[in-house]
Amino acid sequence: MAARGTDGMSADGAREDAARTDGVGEDGSRDDLARAENAGTDDAAADDALAEDAAEDTAEDAAEDTAGDGERSDEARPDRTRRPGLLTLLRRLGGRTAAAAGRGKALPVTLAVATVAVTALSGWLCVQVYEQRAEARQQQDILAAARQSALNFTSLDYRHYDRDSKNVLKGATGEFKEQFASQTAELTKLVAANKSVSEGQVLEAGIARSDERSARVLVVADSKVTNTAAPEGQSRTYRLQLDLVLERGRWLTSAVEFVG
Repeated sequence: MAARGTDGMSADGAREDAARTDGVGEDGSRDDLARAENAGTDDAAADDALAEDAAEDTAEDAAEDTAGDGERSDEARPDRTRRPGLLTLLRRLGGRTAAAAGRGKALPVTLAVATVAVTALSGWLCVQVYEQRAEARQQQDILAAARQSALNFTSLDYRHYDRDSKNVLKGATGEFKEQFASQTAELTKLVAANKSVSEGQVLEAGIARSDERSARVLVVADSKVTNTAAPEGQSRTYRLQLDLVLERGRWLTSAVEFVG
């Protein structure tokens, strides 16, 4: 009895152990399967998260590349609203400073050249103006001397012929002075005998040629002559050619010729 009981108890215990073992095994298998499924789910979620992170990183990289390309494009395109960098400012400042220094060095040279040119031009203009004025003044002196000489030569009065003849000789030189002086005595007698009076008037005068020391002037003079033969007077017109020379600052008549 005892043996059966022991065997029975052993059998029953074995069955219970087997049952517990089976139960444990089945429950353990179920737990392991659940954990495996949970682990697979977690791994898939992790993989999805990594994929999403990689996609975000790729998008961010693309955005940065796009922004970089945009910045490079902005640098290539002139954008007045964009502020240049410090290096660009320094380069521009350096370039402008060098250019300003170059201009600063060139400016005095340019001013000096311009000053010399203006001074030379002013000097040349002054010389030209002086020469023109001197030439105009010389022509005026020549014409004035010729007019006065022709007027003295055509204006004679027997009542004061000595004074009139001296006026002619004052404006004469050379051959003309010698001829008139040599004939003064004879002319004095002739004028006094005929009671001749001649009142001259210069109508026109012009310079035919001139240089620094000599000139030729054509003069048209008119005179009214009265004498014993023509007490009412007669009008006479003279066309004279006068040669003048410059002596001691005065223009004197060296020759007189009737040309018409």
